[in-house]
Amino acid sequence: MIKPSTSKLRSQDLAWGIIAVVAAFGTYFCTYGLRKPFTVAAYENQFLGPWALKSVLVLTQVAGYTLSKIIGIKVIAEMRRGRRALVLCGMIAAAEAALILFAVTPTTWSFVFLFVNGLMLGMVFGLVLGFLEGRRLTEALVAGLCASFILADGVTKSVGAWVLQAGVAEAWMPAVAGGLFLPPLLVCVGVLSRVPPPSLDDQKARHERTPMNSRQRRSVLRRYWVTLGSVTTIYLMVTILRSFRADFAPELWQALGADVVPSTFSRSEMWVAFGVLVINGAAVLVSNNVRAFLTSLVTCGLGLALIAAVLVDQASGKMLPAFPFMVLMGLGLYLPYVAIHTTVFERFLAMTRAQGNIGYLMYVVDAAGYLGYVVTLAVKDQILASGDAVVFFNRFGLATVCVSAVCLLIIAIRYRFDLAGDVADTAVDSDLRMSHSGNPAAATTS
Repeated sequence: MIKPSTSKLRSQDLAWGIIAVVAAFGTYFCTYGLRKPFTVAAYENQFLGPWALKSVLVLTQVAGYTLSKIIGIKVIAEMRRGRRALVLCGMIAAAEAALILFAVTPTTWSFVFLFVNGLMLGMVFGLVLGFLEGRRLTEALVAGLCASFILADGVTKSVGAWVLQAGVAEAWMPAVAGGLFLPPLLVCVGVLSRVPPPSLDDQKARHERTPMNSRQRRSVLRRYWVTLGSVTTIYLMVTILRSFRADFAPELWQALGADVVPSTFSRSEMWVAFGVLVINGAAVLVSNNVRAFLTSLVTCGLGLALIAAVLVDQASGKMLPAFPFMVLMGLGLYLPYVAIHTTVFERFLAMTRAQGNIGYLMYVVDAAGYLGYVVTLAVKDQILASGDAVVFFNRFGLATVCVSAVCLLIIAIRYRFDLAGDVADTAVDSDLRMSHSGNPAAATTS
């Protein structure tokens, strides 16, 4: 059976790992500056037909983002390393141009350019992820990447609020805020493009990651549809709740009775990011791929348990203050959300030796997650009949816990009776390939 690589990381590997995580963090953090600041604007008493303008803007941007995720299932899976940086820069430039057009276009049609903005930014994460996967340090690197969108969600909203306080009009605020993030973003992409590919030791420990054609994509889905379907369902539920918390943060804070100032958003997310980064990043210390995969499922369960505990406390009438409520719910949501990004798929591919890449699997679940969120936004006003955002947030939180717990149980049963056999079979097959080729990177299965 293939053993995880026990060779020590060289100082050069660690140095490049630090450079990679800083560049990836900076790239995606700054990308949020082109995506999220507009959500902090109130757009009070502005309507597009019978719909509130803010709801229309959020819905159309998420719709573009979702379509990008669907397209990305193919594009990211097939993307070759040499093209990533160029494609990244092109999408970023187009996203900022869309924000400028949003500012100069009459309200009746301006929402179209937020759709374009979302369409351009939806594949950025997959492109950045491609530079980090398949390494012995991947969990730590991707945890740092994920910390970027947790922190950036609050920080970029704070920047948007400060831009508004400086007297910039609501229509121009997204473009101005995005422009502030453009220079460091492009520098980070340039640095990321210089990061070397995974070493032979990385490939031995985590399996070589390759572009996937349509036949290979169908093969992975057919073979592991139960496990992947369960992970997708968990991700769908968590994404809807996490996105609602992010895009309607001002409304949630106000409904909880908090005085909202620009620093409120960034201060709460710093605590969430710290907890998620430490817990999920620690998976890099587990060299055995099977144990790491199972540990990642436990991490998902811990996040769900935390959400349940907070909701039970709320239901009992104790009513946590706004700050701990938002921080604990954020931590509970991001633990499974980030675990899927950092560990679940990374170790799934490593332990099964399936041919492919994380980007493909992530974009399958991301497309489902954001499609679900688009549907939720479309019916949000009907769901929120009471007008209380917290009521919907808590009710959907309970549904998320129940559905996701069932899915975790299905994955555990699937592993016990099926996946464990797949792991053993692919490991034996890989050993046979290695004995014939003498090349650790050649031990692959389809």
